[in-house]
Amino acid sequence: MDTGLRSRISAVVATGVTHPPAPRPAWLRRGRFDLVFIADVVLALICFGATDGVLGTEAARHHSAHGTTELLLISFALCAPLVLRTRFPLTAWTASAIAMFWAHLVIPPGSLSSQVFIPAGVIVYVLCLYAVAVRCEPWVVISAGAVTVAGAGYVYPPTLLTAIFVAAATVFAGLIIRSRRGSREQLEVAERRHEGERALLQERQRIARELHDVVAHHMSVIAIQAEAAPYKVADPPKELTESFADIRASALSGLSELRRVLGVLRSDQPDTAPQPGLDDLDGLLESARTGGVTVTVGVSGTPRPLPEGVDLSAYRIVQEALSNAMRHAPGSAVRVMLYYGEAALHIEIRNAGSVTGTQIAGTRHNGAGLGRGGGHGIIGMRERAAMLGGHLRAGPTGDGEFLVTAALPLGDGEPEDAR
Repeated sequence: MDTGLRSRISAVVATGVTHPPAPRPAWLRRGRFDLVFIADVVLALICFGATDGVLGTEAARHHSAHGTTELLLISFALCAPLVLRTRFPLTAWTASAIAMFWAHLVIPPGSLSSQVFIPAGVIVYVLCLYAVAVRCEPWVVISAGAVTVAGAGYVYPPTLLTAIFVAAATVFAGLIIRSRRGSREQLEVAERRHEGERALLQERQRIARELHDVVAHHMSVIAIQAEAAPYKVADPPKELTESFADIRASALSGLSELRRVLGVLRSDQPDTAPQPGLDDLDGLLESARTGGVTVTVGVSGTPRPLPEGVDLSAYRIVQEALSNAMRHAPGSAVRVMLYYGEAALHIEIRNAGSVTGTQIAGTRHNGAGLGRGGGHGIIGMRERAAMLGGHLRAGPTGDGEFLVTAALPLGDGEPEDAR
């Protein structure tokens, strides 16, 4: 026989078709000691001693030619597989089956006693068959049951019905225990997962509390100072009063959005307001205009309802681009264009003001754009587009402008090229 084939057969007989043992109940384990394995060893020793004694007594009574060493080997072969069944159930069952046939050939029925099978061998064989039913693949279990019935019919045909009943009962009991252990293991896995989820929720709540204590306090102070600032000056100009009112409104708006985001961290099912989308674009543009930026909007194609993720990402990309324009090119003119295509929504934000290379680099690499947008600058905008399967480009043009273009897929189709 080929060496590779022998190796594969050996691997299958040993552990190749067995599953890892499911955890037994706690009362069957005492630290590192497995009480089932200890019981198997003790029972194997008892069966070995009893079998060797009975066979020796019967051999002396019948003046059999079987020697003491031969009977000792038979007793050992019949009982030793029990020690292996916990770790190598298929190996133990195979060894037990071979030992049963060998004992039948060496000691034919009636040569030493009237019993067809040696009782200790039957006990060990049934326990090994049970271990196979608990641990091995279904086809192995069926094969072991068939071999049991066929072997009993070959050795002594009148025991065929008894063998069928014993094999069926053993396999059925093994499958029941296997199912119960599997269910218990699944329940323990689910409990561990729920514990992890509870720990994650607690950590999220802790982060939410920290963010609220740090950020909300300072934003509240900004709102209060902006409201009180006009009263510190006699007859403040109207423009100054309106500017402080805009600062206060922006702070309160940011505080409300912060609390809504923190609600997501505090609970796995938060009761929050709807996320903004392109329907709220007018308010965003008006806020940018009060910040000193001239904004114009153009729409091409047929506006239609967008998927929630695309709608939110489009709003955040425009918001972040406007925040960068207000920060790095105050007073500039910004053109926002929305193209509703067949398969994608295209966004183009063109800043006609001058932005220095240092500012651009800072925006790109240092996460500039810490306005009310995503807080991650151009990197954050790219991540939003990539998350939806689209793409985003941002950088200066040859004529001194800064251009941001994004393509966000609307369905399964490929994104269209930006115009």
